[in-house]
Amino acid sequence: MEAKQDMTTATKEDISILQNKRQPIVGLIIIFGLIGFGFYLNQLKLSLPMHLLAGVLMGYVLSRGRFGFAGGVKRLVVRGEGSLTKALVVMFAITVFVTFGIQWYAAQNGAVASFAATADQAVIPGTQNVAFTNIGTILGGMLFGIGMMFAGGCASGTLTDMGEGEGRAWIVIVFFVLGSLPGEWARSVIDNQAIGKIGTQMYLPDSLGYFGALVLSLIGLALIYILTLLYEKKRRENGTSADIYGDWEKYEQPLVANANVTNTEKLYHKLFIERWTFMKTGFLIAFIWIFILVSQGKAWGVTSSFSHLSATVTNLFNIQFTNPDLAAISAKATETGLLNDGGTIRNFGLIMGAVIAFLMAGKWKWNLDFNKKDSLYFVSGGLLMGFGARLAKGCNAGALFSGISTFSVSGWVFLVAMTIGGLIGLKYFAGKACTLPKLKLKIKGMIKDE
Repeated sequence: MEAKQDMTTATKEDISILQNKRQPIVGLIIIFGLIGFGFYLNQLKLSLPMHLLAGVLMGYVLSRGRFGFAGGVKRLVVRGEGSLTKALVVMFAITVFVTFGIQWYAAQNGAVASFAATADQAVIPGTQNVAFTNIGTILGGMLFGIGMMFAGGCASGTLTDMGEGEGRAWIVIVFFVLGSLPGEWARSVIDNQAIGKIGTQMYLPDSLGYFGALVLSLIGLALIYILTLLYEKKRRENGTSADIYGDWEKYEQPLVANANVTNTEKLYHKLFIERWTFMKTGFLIAFIWIFILVSQGKAWGVTSSFSHLSATVTNLFNIQFTNPDLAAISAKATETGLLNDGGTIRNFGLIMGAVIAFLMAGKWKWNLDFNKKDSLYFVSGGLLMGFGARLAKGCNAGALFSGISTFSVSGWVFLVAMTIGGLIGLKYFAGKACTLPKLKLKIKGMIKDE
């Protein structure tokens, strides 16, 4: 049982909205602008406004909860408390259960997994994330894990950080995109070698049935939850754990009971400023993930659109690829463009959702508090994540979250590989890289105490 943690509270002076009343107005203007943009996208393709809506909601929720996949490893190791890790497990359990129902119903009505479907067959929603698992998945997951520690966040985390004004994320994203096509090339080469053919493309319901796949997935998630509890207990006993709320800013805290503010200000603080718990955020992200699956017939992913964006840039320079997989990505980018690519629109929406979250709280500002040495780590992190994500055929969103949620063995393999990579990044590199305000903890010292 967790020890009870004390949360400090905010006063009137801590509420940023009282000091900056213009930002929410800008936020409302952006919201109306996005509505207009949605109507424009509707003229191009009916599904695009749904991508935009999902992205905006995802970005807003991730920012309000300060929620990220990378933190599931980093926070647990650095702070010794697993509130985020446990929220991620619960979020996965929700999406697994709902996907079970959606996919079972589709299968009963004649749909088949995407990798086995012919042109005239209906596809079971989400099975597009059932990837072939080989050495590329493992190596890519490890490189991605190391990269996300260098960069300070994963793919979706980098996009939300961009929207929040983190200058670091704007460096990371450039090199994330640049590393994507080399990662696609490496995966293509590996898949055509003898070693790359060693692996499996396993959709658990094919082997265990839908009920068996559900039970096994929930058992796996329960095991992670239990291990997290045991690790927390060990860290508390060793005196190396931190307070759950110790990294909350004052303005994010609930207002004190006797705060000298009006009822309107109290309501505004509750709706737009007070930080959401990880568990609440996880529930909302699960809801948005399900919305994407139902509205698009495909699960959430982020980095395939980075390859699309990278190919769009190379097309501007008339770069021709001899590798057939890269040539296909380039051809699709030429045919589709950026505005017609649903993933790109969703990623744009994710950035804007984070912008809106910070503007409505009156706390948006550029953060350029890093030096040249830090920049080298951000460049390296972006390249490693871009290369690793496409080598593994996905990131924490597509390969991990959507992979596990759609009963793909590849999701579990990526989880293990990414976790190992993340631990390597933390133990040997993060202590040298972390000069950012968010990470001013004695990381290496805390890990050494383990």
